[in-house]
Amino acid sequence: MKLFNLIKSNNWLSVELTLLGLYPDQEEMLAEYRKVFEKLQITNPAEYDDIEIILTEYDCDPNIENEKETYVDVSGQKKIPDPDSITNGYAIEFLEWDKWLGMELALETLKNFSELEIIAHCLFEMTFIDYKEDAIQKQFKSISDTVEEYKKLTDEEKNQQTISYEDLKKQLDEKKGSN
Repeated sequence: MKLFNLIKSNNWLSVELTLLGLYPDQEEMLAEYRKVFEKLQITNPAEYDDIEIILTEYDCDPNIENEKETYVDVSGQKKIPDPDSITNGYAIEFLEWDKWLGMELALETLKNFSELEIIAHCLFEMTFIDYKEDAIQKQFKSISDTVEEYKKLTDEEKNQQTISYEDLKKQLDEKKGSN
């Protein structure tokens, strides 16, 4: 089943209630989520067959003694894992929304989450950067341009314009100590 099928077969009121249950801090943004949901309902899905959407629930560090919170990670995974790859997971928050709609949902996602939960978690992830698709793509282009500029630097320029993790950590620790 593709995300598009879930979006088309559910109504906003049900999605809204589920979204509020899962992300109560997003109440002020419900109008933005609704606009995105309604746009998705009329968007034609793109063919995007090599990656599927997977939702995975993870435990967080305990906030209260003897209690644990969980969070749900929404990512993409290759349908056919690459044996030479370090990971099978992919960040998909920068993908165009028509590609999201065209992706299949992993079987374990359909098994472990309700349709409304899947929609709510996907909406949250899709709009993590912004509620407007063109703003998300603009941010992605900016990041891509920065990476390309970095690749063009000579080794000397890279050394002058970057800092090692160890040096950054040392600077931050020194800054903490002076406060």
